[in-house]
Amino acid sequence: MEFNTLLFFALTVLPLICTPGPDILFISSQGLAGGIKSAWFANIGVISGYITHAILSALGLATIMATYPIFFYLLKWLGVIYITYLAIKMLISACQKGQLTLHADKKTHLFRKGFLTSFLNPKGLLVYLAILPNFINNQNDIAMQSLLLSGIFITICLFIYGFLGTIFAYIGLKGGLSDKGRRYNDGIAGSLLTFAAVNLALN
Repeated sequence: MEFNTLLFFALTVLPLICTPGPDILFISSQGLAGGIKSAWFANIGVISGYITHAILSALGLATIMATYPIFFYLLKWLGVIYITYLAIKMLISACQKGQLTLHADKKTHLFRKGFLTSFLNPKGLLVYLAILPNFINNQNDIAMQSLLLSGIFITICLFIYGFLGTIFAYIGLKGGLSDKGRRYNDGIAGSLLTFAAVNLALN
């Protein structure tokens, strides 16, 4: 593929990537509540979900989703339910005193949570359904072009999400590691996830 095509694709998806959604808010909330390591574990999980999207799209899943929209909406509402579940857990944690061990336990599951958050997020699929096909030349290998464009999308997500997660981790550390600070951070993190769930449900 031509460099200009790849550059134009990157500039096209950049605003979508930067738009606050479940993935950004999940990574930010984990950075705020658990620090830099938590933010990056969550980020890697989210990116793994996008990689799975990319592979399935190259295998034809995007076409199936476009043909049968019911599957797209099913995925969307599963995402709403899952993110709501995460938000409730964070808010409950914010209301409990002396639950510092909760974060040590969560870090072992951040990858899985990040994966499910992005895999169940329709925003990633929208890239493959509405944007990516416009940059593919039907005269060449469609699967390889799809994977190349997906690689650009995923790489941009990795750096932007990682940057934002690191910033929120720094903000969380500034709030202190006391139980009061932990509860305050959990409350904000839960609120961010609640916003993400509502936003996903309404769009």
